[in-house]
Amino acid sequence: MDRLVSILERFGRPRVALVGDFMLDRYIYGNVDRLSPEAPVPVLNVGRREVHPGGAASVAAAMLALDAEVCCVGVIGKDSHGEELVRLLGEADTMSLMRLYDRCTTVKCRYVGLAQHRHAQQMLRVDEEQAGELPEEVGNRLVAALRGVVQGCKVVALQDYDKGVLTDTTAPEFINVARKAGADVVVDPARIRSYRRYLGATLLTPNRYEAELASGVTITDEESMARAAREIIREAEAQAVIITLDREGAFLFTREGVARRIATKPRSVYDVTGAGDEVLAMMAVAIANRCNLTDAVELANVAGGLEVERFGVVPITRDEVLAELHKMIGLRGSKVLARRSLLHELARLRQGGHTIVFTNGCFDLLHMGHVRYLAQARTMGTALVVAINSDESVQRLKGPSRPIIPAAERAEMLGALECVDYVTIFDEDTPETLLELIKPDILVKGGTTAVIVGQDIVENYGGRVLTLQQVEGLSTTAIIGRIMEQSGGQA
Repeated sequence: MDRLVSILERFGRPRVALVGDFMLDRYIYGNVDRLSPEAPVPVLNVGRREVHPGGAASVAAAMLALDAEVCCVGVIGKDSHGEELVRLLGEADTMSLMRLYDRCTTVKCRYVGLAQHRHAQQMLRVDEEQAGELPEEVGNRLVAALRGVVQGCKVVALQDYDKGVLTDTTAPEFINVARKAGADVVVDPARIRSYRRYLGATLLTPNRYEAELASGVTITDEESMARAAREIIREAEAQAVIITLDREGAFLFTREGVARRIATKPRSVYDVTGAGDEVLAMMAVAIANRCNLTDAVELANVAGGLEVERFGVVPITRDEVLAELHKMIGLRGSKVLARRSLLHELARLRQGGHTIVFTNGCFDLLHMGHVRYLAQARTMGTALVVAINSDESVQRLKGPSRPIIPAAERAEMLGALECVDYVTIFDEDTPETLLELIKPDILVKGGTTAVIVGQDIVENYGGRVLTLQQVEGLSTTAIIGRIMEQSGGQA
């Protein structure tokens, strides 16, 4: 991991060309509390709408987040959806996206219900697209467009959804243009049976199912994976193949017969949508930064792993990958942050689509009840902030004999828990001021308290408040009582 940190810190801003099927992703979120009286279908009460780059456009957004310069080659419709997609791609070079009057921009609209107002579940997807093969004249213009932007590109990435841009005719021409310009070609293939389409590619990145379909080999172990990879390399005359295996990592196989299984960190998989896009983006950017294949795959594993922990397609930034690597090797900076630093960190996380969970308390004499409660609270979102009362605040609430443990030590012990992402200390009697600043997505409290301090603040801006069950028989007061009893009342 130290090696990967060093590599990532030296990354520059390489120029990458991206050819593929550019799409627009729409998400419509709402609560589902009842079935329709008209038919046995759930009723979605719309709460919010989102729009994101999709397909190859998702790869472009991911590359931009990794600080690459991206030249986009593909087609979109001469319509409002196409204009919106170009706007979303921001800093990418979209001059080589052909606007067609007779072909609409592909739009995929997902309707997402929130079960119990918190568990996101896709209910339905509605597609608007024309996926037929493009006219020969349009294909020729796209190849010419790549020829016009490929100079200075170290890598050309092909993202194939089999929607008409990359075909058995055009894909080999794109690859030929790239190789003549001295660029490597990285391909995320379509779900097709023959990879002759990608003849001469440097690297192919199918997932397990795609590799089985293309090779005709059922993958059950590393030996069958090697056979599938060898067949793919033979047919596509590629230099290497990486079979992505979701939570099991990836399998790298080269033309020379070098095979390597690359494990990944176990993660809570929230949504696999976009994982392949993230892997392709990191592979392309890493290779453009002159990484070897093994290092590139390991970096792609980390980026893809971060992506699947989030709902929908969320580009992962270089800083986020770097922070994750630091965390994996125990070099992460202190989790205990002052307010200003905490707000900065949470703003960065929100840009990446994280759900912020907040809880507070004295946490004097950390015990198993605390640990179980915090572990459960962490499962409610993707980042847990624990706010603890300062020593003066605890004394006002509990009396002059408390706290037993000073605030700095309490904070450090909480920060040592894997389930806790950030700790902050507050001097006020209540966390209300902190809640107004942080605006967490979810406020969590334990026990049977009828009134949760700050509930009105959180609910007023649309956040949620959850109560978790207290672990019976475990409390700081009870522990102190037992100590006093066993010591005869003497400290």
